[in-house]
Amino acid sequence: MASPDSAARTPSLPWTVRVQLTALGAAHRADGSVRRLLFSLGDLHAAARSRPDATGVRSADVTIDAARGLWARVYSPSSSSAADAAPLPVVVHFHGGGFVLFSAASRPYDALCRRLCSELGAVVVSVNYRLAPQHRFPAAYDDGVAALRYLDANADALPSDAFPAPVDLSSCFLAGDSAGGNIVHHVAQRWSAEAASMSSVRIAGAVLIQPFFGGEERTAAELALDKASPPLSMAVTDHYWREFLPEGATRNHAAARVCGEEVELPEAFPPAMVVVGGFDLLKDWQARYVETLREKGKPVQVVEYPDAIHGFHAFPELDDSGKLMEEMKQFVHKHRSKRAV
Repeated sequence: MASPDSAARTPSLPWTVRVQLTALGAAHRADGSVRRLLFSLGDLHAAARSRPDATGVRSADVTIDAARGLWARVYSPSSSSAADAAPLPVVVHFHGGGFVLFSAASRPYDALCRRLCSELGAVVVSVNYRLAPQHRFPAAYDDGVAALRYLDANADALPSDAFPAPVDLSSCFLAGDSAGGNIVHHVAQRWSAEAASMSSVRIAGAVLIQPFFGGEERTAAELALDKASPPLSMAVTDHYWREFLPEGATRNHAAARVCGEEVELPEAFPPAMVVVGGFDLLKDWQARYVETLREKGKPVQVVEYPDAIHGFHAFPELDDSGKLMEEMKQFVHKHRSKRAV
């Protein structure tokens, strides 16, 4: 896994990245709780755009379940809209934010999903799952499964402004960062156990970018990298878990501690790609997750960036962000349905 000596160094970051991280850090108090008003002022949203952008990507919002306020933003390469175009793989994306922050419309995630759509050549469905503490465990997981059921039920009736290109639901990939990576695991676990044999949606692969896992004990990385880069710290992650997990639950709850023999992985659990950063205080939990997948005989690819901070992928100016796009492109190409290639 990532170099053990990262704690002895400090991440080298452009000033533009440091400014953004400092601003996000200012939205958290010393105890890890969120200054909601301050955060909301900085969490600028982007609207869906039906007209193609400079890279040929257009987007539209679709309602998955009006009763629970569940919707998704869909990104599609407009150049693939011809009726005879080959079906495109689908990437179902879950944003990060500790289960409590951001949305599918937040500008950094809107920009990220546009990159994924353009560079992976895929239709991207960014799920605006419900947030804690108003909606605790298992709301985010329920919403992820609901998004897959929506795709399954509406494959032949998807709105043309959202899906101008044909999609290949047998090449459906789950992707997410931080809390979104945690959601990827649990949705993949549930779908492969409950619906894989009864649905046209086949999860061909799972991409977990610095997934948010944890436990009661402190790992070496958590202790060494607690203040390595704002805004993530042990106080912040502890607060997020308190907001998301059931009242009274500890971080050893199955939603957080995804490692060890007690983790159940169905036969149909998909191949995984786990992305690890050297300056991420969560990296030891990610290493335990990788070990669990391997011990249970599941295919897993580990992609390591020794100098990466938590959330590096959201900054296009960082070289590792571009490298990750290429790694994801290769992963999708390798695991997508052979029928569509």
